[in-house]
Amino acid sequence: MSGGADPSGAYDDEGYADRAYDDEGYADRAYDDRAYGDGPGHRDGTGDGDREAGPGSAPEDPARPETPPAGAAGGTDARRARIPLPRAPVEDGGPPPPAAPLVLAHPVLKSLLGAWALAACSAEESAAVDRHLGECGACAEEARRLRTAVGLLRPPETLDPDPSLRTRVLDDCLARRPPRIPVPEWTMPYDAETARLDALLQDIGDADWHAPVRLRWFADGGTAGRRTTVAGTLAHLLAVDGLVAVALGLADPLGEVPAGEPGPAGRTEAYWRSSHLPPTRAVRAPWRAQTHALVRTTAFTGGGDAGRDAGGGRMPVSYGDFALPLRDAMVDRAFECWMHAEDIAEAVAYPYHPPAARHLHRMVDLTARLLPAALAERRRAGKAASDAPRHLVAAGTPGRSLRLEIEGSGGGQWLIPLDSPAAVGSPEHEVAYIALDDVEFCRLAAGRVPPEEAAAGRSGDRQAIRDVLFATASLSRM
Repeated sequence: MSGGADPSGAYDDEGYADRAYDDEGYADRAYDDRAYGDGPGHRDGTGDGDREAGPGSAPEDPARPETPPAGAAGGTDARRARIPLPRAPVEDGGPPPPAAPLVLAHPVLKSLLGAWALAACSAEESAAVDRHLGECGACAEEARRLRTAVGLLRPPETLDPDPSLRTRVLDDCLARRPPRIPVPEWTMPYDAETARLDALLQDIGDADWHAPVRLRWFADGGTAGRRTTVAGTLAHLLAVDGLVAVALGLADPLGEVPAGEPGPAGRTEAYWRSSHLPPTRAVRAPWRAQTHALVRTTAFTGGGDAGRDAGGGRMPVSYGDFALPLRDAMVDRAFECWMHAEDIAEAVAYPYHPPAARHLHRMVDLTARLLPAALAERRRAGKAASDAPRHLVAAGTPGRSLRLEIEGSGGGQWLIPLDSPAAVGSPEHEVAYIALDDVEFCRLAAGRVPPEEAAAGRSGDRQAIRDVLFATASLSRM
């Protein structure tokens, strides 16, 4: 250090001040010219008093504390700044001493409950409210009600992607690079729903495959059902999708087709009987392979979208006691895949969403177009009113109609002829009106909602409304 040895002995060889604690808990601190330079009111190391700042000296800093000049009363001690420190010095790197807790009056704490429920309080306020809730039962009950209300205003978000995300991504990809052999639009719902179900199955554990599932459908005496498991439900989809596979010339999952061209229920029972053991997760591989084969094969049928019966979409697919064109059968299989995916999701407590809007619309449209034939079938069986004039049976003749309005992103309006499948709906002959949510309408058609309990807005002919609701539910099957 320049200027010779320091008389106080408080400086080391590098010019730093040693700190010592006296009896009162204060540290003796000395300042050298390396720390502050030669400015007014600072020591220069020689023991001289104040000096004028020379060229290159640091300017005076009014915020810097001054040290007592040399020779002042008290001698060496006068040149030391007395800095109060805690009596128990904190070791280097240790935590700072805890702050004193915030103390608030009861009315203030009560007024903070709303902000606390919204997580809008400061850390100190939240800690004060938390302590108070452990002592005040009335405020604790109020806080519980507020937290419940906040949960209703801000529902938890699922980690599962939006069901329309896959469709949007594919649309964007296909817009950039169109496929050489496009998949028909009427196959898209089946492709999307089988992919969503497969993603659900990928997430479940081994034990979940044996979770109980009840297959449900509508019967005039009430809801009918058949108990199975998650694996059994997937085996049911595999067996019934085989109807489309057979129509396309693909291998039948049943192997040898039972006599009499059984429908969905008969094929399912035959597949279950052919297994030596109850279905397990091993059924996922053949089911997924068949879904890929169906989508790929429909792309080669020449099924365009210029008209309802364009190309290979006209190919009939037999369901045993009735048949559907291939384009409608693929939408029907997408519809059933969605419904049974909800059954599986309910069995394993998995969140599941309705299909994308345009796919849901195709399912609603198919159901609405099947209603006239379902009404006629119930009328022949004596389960629906039969008061149609004979001249309305001719094809293309306008007749009594019910306006079906389906609300939601997949909805629309349809005029349902009431007197004959060959008749056409006519707004001039409208006698009744029904309004239903799109998902509610689909669940009614799947037998998940009894027709008496369907949340439908209605007006007009009550018998016609009842007939249409029951005919919608009668479309369900195993």
